[in-house]
Amino acid sequence: MELTQTTYSLEKGIAVITLNRAEHLNAFTLTMRKELISLFEQADKDDGVRTVVVTGAGRAFCAGADLSRGGSTFDRSRASSISDHRDGGGQVALAAFKCRKPVIAAINGHAVGIGITMTLAMDMRIASEEAKIGFVFPRRGLVLEACSSWFLPRLVGMGKAAELVFTGRTFRASEEKASGLFNHVLPPGQVVPKAMEIAREIADNTSAVSVGLCKALLWHGLGEPDPQSAHLVDSRCFYWAGKQEDAREGIQAFLEKRPPRFAMRPSTDMPDFYPWWKEPKV
Repeated sequence: MELTQTTYSLEKGIAVITLNRAEHLNAFTLTMRKELISLFEQADKDDGVRTVVVTGAGRAFCAGADLSRGGSTFDRSRASSISDHRDGGGQVALAAFKCRKPVIAAINGHAVGIGITMTLAMDMRIASEEAKIGFVFPRRGLVLEACSSWFLPRLVGMGKAAELVFTGRTFRASEEKASGLFNHVLPPGQVVPKAMEIAREIADNTSAVSVGLCKALLWHGLGEPDPQSAHLVDSRCFYWAGKQEDAREGIQAFLEKRPPRFAMRPSTDMPDFYPWWKEPKV
């Protein structure tokens, strides 16, 4: 796919996706949606990608949806029925969620509406302390999207989620640094370097298959009804992992005090019961 509103680079296992409409504060469009979905799918399939960092060009991360069409911006009635419509932000969020590689949002500037909700499906968020953040939907006569009604309460709790959404207020990231919404809140110039530091630590020191399985265990563990159910899934994965070459390599590298050389690939070497959460319930 030719990229016109995003850029993509890959260096030593770290893929960097940049929202690239700086002159419009990286406002979200249909084209950007298509490109982001394609890039997350590409990163998921490429064994050369260990971690994905998402950031914005210029002084904003994403200032929200492009509202240049005015009041009818979100009127989709001409294109689909209420039962057929699928929210574009949700499609992006699901693409990030399904990616087997860790996805880190480097929120270098303002992130409002879809600009913040799309990041909730990512695994980590590092934000500029000066970034303006807002779940502004009720102030626009709209509702939550991008699957954020599922992600947000799990990140910050129901009470804080209700406060942020019902007021629709815009706040500085520094005001909510303790809420659980962000992993780190830093001065603007430190946001992308911190994201790259975490990405590099993952890429250089961990098994890609192990990280992919741990990502699935964490996210899908949220849907398990009790610890016993999670225990059964953990046990299944741990039993499988303990027999694999990456486990042997990881232990041997530790004993020999050298960097590990993990060789297993998520594209070909995941367990045969992956994805276990799609198995029929009995």
